[in-house]
Amino acid sequence: MRLVVVCLFYLLKKVMMTRFFPFNDLGYWMLPKPKKLRHWERIPRLVKVVPFGYEIDPEDDEWLNPIEKELELLELAKKHLKQYSYREVAAWITTQSGRSISHMGLKKRVDLERKRKTTARIKRELAQRLQKAITHYETLEKERTGYCSYAD
Repeated sequence: MRLVVVCLFYLLKKVMMTRFFPFNDLGYWMLPKPKKLRHWERIPRLVKVVPFGYEIDPEDDEWLNPIEKELELLELAKKHLKQYSYREVAAWITTQSGRSISHMGLKKRVDLERKRKTTARIKRELAQRLQKAITHYETLEKERTGYCSYAD
C-alpha cells in the first residue's frame, strides 16, 4: 500500500511540474556563470630568486612581470590541494607550465598567501570595530551636557 502511495505522489509531482513549468519540454538549460577576469599586477623584485608565476621585466630588473598562465595554474592548484598531496600537485603544475616548482616551494607559497589573507581579514574586522567605537564615542561626546567644540 505504501509503495502505491509513493508512486502516485511522484506521478502527481511530475504532472504538476510539467503543467506549471513547461520549460522541461523546451530543452531548459542553465547558463554557466561568467568567470571573473583577474588582472595580475607587476610586483617589485625584493630578492634574487624569482617566484613562480613571475618573470624579470626585460626593461627594468627591479620589477617582476606576471605570467598569467602560471598564476592561473597556481590558483587551480590550491583547489586541487583539497584532494591531492603537495608532491602530486607540484608535479602537475610542473608538467602543465613547463617551469619547475618543488612541493615545499608550493607549500610555502600557499601557506604565505593563506597567512596574509587571514591577517588582512583580522585587520579589516578590527578597523570596522574601531570605526564603530569612534562613532559611538562621538555621539556620547555630543550628547553630554556642556558640549562645545574648539576651533583650530
